[in-house]
Amino acid sequence: MQSLTERMIGAAKLQVPTYEEVEHDRGATGQAALIVVLASLAAGIGAIGGGGIGYLLLNAVAALLGWLIWAALIWAIGTKLLPEAQTEADVGQLLRTLGFAATPGLLRIFGIIPVIGTLVVFVVSIWMLATTVIAVRQALDYQSTLRAVGVCIVGWLIQLLILGLFVGSGGLSGTAPGM
Repeated sequence: MQSLTERMIGAAKLQVPTYEEVEHDRGATGQAALIVVLASLAAGIGAIGGGGIGYLLLNAVAALLGWLIWAALIWAIGTKLLPEAQTEADVGQLLRTLGFAATPGLLRIFGIIPVIGTLVVFVVSIWMLATTVIAVRQALDYQSTLRAVGVCIVGWLIQLLILGLFVGSGGLSGTAPGM
């Protein structure tokens, strides 16, 4: 079994055996949560213009909640709506693989660097998209990477719809839209 650091490097390098290992290691759920929190804190520091320690803590809590919701959503779409014949997964498997897929997000801390920070965050975002697709493909036991991309797109669209309904109802600001 690989160490946490070796797993993080393997996940960042898109190594399928690493995703398979964490998928099946129930003990890796805490490690995955740690990565999600650290990546969230890195993103918060990289964009520190938005606030102080309260902002960072809120960002970490939001990241954990988003990770839980994303894993459940991807599980439902991937196992119920778009499964392949061999698809068999539980939410825990998705939590672990998606958590490790957040590893490149640690580099978002460099978003704080003037001029190149925005480029770094953009590149890391693309990298995280790739790690997420691999995580989904492996957790759902897909043969098709394209199907994993489709599941991610459907999940993303559903999240946008829900967020749009929430924001449109004034749920985030407590006021009516346009106020």
